[in-house]
Amino acid sequence: MRQVEILLVEDSEPDILLTLEAFEEARVPNRLHVARDGVEALRFLRSEGEYADAPRPDLILLDINMPRKNGLEVLREIKADPALGSIPVLMLTTSQADDDVRHSYERHASGYMVKPVGFENFLHAIRAFEDFWLTFVRFPPRV
Repeated sequence: MRQVEILLVEDSEPDILLTLEAFEEARVPNRLHVARDGVEALRFLRSEGEYADAPRPDLILLDINMPRKNGLEVLREIKADPALGSIPVLMLTTSQADDDVRHSYERHASGYMVKPVGFENFLHAIRAFEDFWLTFVRFPPRV
């Protein structure tokens, strides 16, 4: 299994640390990169500025509620960009709002996952994520 490049787009430092710890605990073979808001995520994806050498992610984990540019706006820009549109985007958020779910899928999200509460529940979700996304899914070739 090749190492998977994952971009986590998340503004909450506790959620970032929890995700990093859960991935480490689950022993997911990946490189997890972090962008702390939508503007930073798009700079990473477009290899701009300090991200000139950033790898193309195989998968994006995208929060919805963020400053400067929210996840739905970022998702719209990713899917409208021919160079980025084929990257699978999994919404990983605390929002359970039906409108957020619908808008995510309308903008071509690959999935929508509500962040579980508590480390054990989150770890279980990351293991399920690993079982599906990193075992069975084939990602588009890196360009």
